[in-house]
Amino acid sequence: MKKRGIDMKSMTRGVVAARAGVHPETVRYYERRGLLPKPSRTASGYRIYTEDDAARIRFIKRAQELGFTLEEIRELLSLRVDPGTDRRAVREHAAAKLADLEGKIRDLERMRQALSTLVTACDGCGPTSDCPILDALQSDDALPVLAL
Repeated sequence: MKKRGIDMKSMTRGVVAARAGVHPETVRYYERRGLLPKPSRTASGYRIYTEDDAARIRFIKRAQELGFTLEEIRELLSLRVDPGTDRRAVREHAAAKLADLEGKIRDLERMRQALSTLVTACDGCGPTSDCPILDALQSDDALPVLAL
């Protein structure tokens, strides 16, 4: 079945973007970054996409939500299509990302604790020339206190 010269199994950029839950420019961005294959074109030059493209875009978005970079996502996508790859490689990528996230969480916890200490030290009254928060940020001696 065709509508305006486009096979109903094919979609325009706007339609595939809506199906994937992204902005249409995101589709083009993923194309430019090589995460999506170059789409086919209609006789009049319109790009056409498939449900596979929408699924791939959703995969990319979910991976981003888990903290994977676009380069890491490219690697995951290549593992997905390589029939010779076993799950171990995918697991190793996920485990590396988990370790990275755990390190970031530790860093964020240290930052939270340091800020909490600074906020507690400042009553919010008086001139900024005597602000313990600003003093701690300026002082080299405060770094151990900040635990960063």
